[in-house]
Amino acid sequence: MSTNRSNARASLCSFTFADGRQCRTPRAAHPYLCIFHARKDAQALAAEAAGKDIAYHLSGAFVSACDLSSALGRLFSAVAQGQVKPKTASTLAYLAQSLVQTLPLAKHEYINAYGTDTWRDTIRASHEQTADHFADNTSPDSQSPPPQPAAPADAAATERPSDTSRASEQDAT
Repeated sequence: MSTNRSNARASLCSFTFADGRQCRTPRAAHPYLCIFHARKDAQALAAEAAGKDIAYHLSGAFVSACDLSSALGRLFSAVAQGQVKPKTASTLAYLAQSLVQTLPLAKHEYINAYGTDTWRDTIRASHEQTADHFADNTSPDSQSPPPQPAAPADAAATERPSDTSRASEQDAT
């Protein structure tokens, strides 16, 4: 009779509640959890993966507008898929708004300290790092290509060395 009882327990969910009770729901397709707890476990893993992906874009030495845009895009996707709660997303979007407001000040400060060429090199390295991250995280059976980093919104306002040489050539003629 004890073997029947142990066999019955073996086919039950192994989730343990905070107060020490064990879930008594039969396991389904999952090796050790019932459908409800397996779904909650999968959601927690998906939310953790989404959090790591979002944090990746914001974890560099410098956060560019494109990094912030990529992080927000991933956040929108995670909310739509139910991986991130809307209230959490709202808080993160508010913090992103604060970061957006500091970007021009950070750019000005960086250019004054290191120069325009170093600024461009830093932005370029940030874009390449993001492109590499997307290339590493796409599966071969994925049908859509990885998103290409867009040019910063204020890039048009900043002259490139090739632009200044063209302008001087036009002035000479």
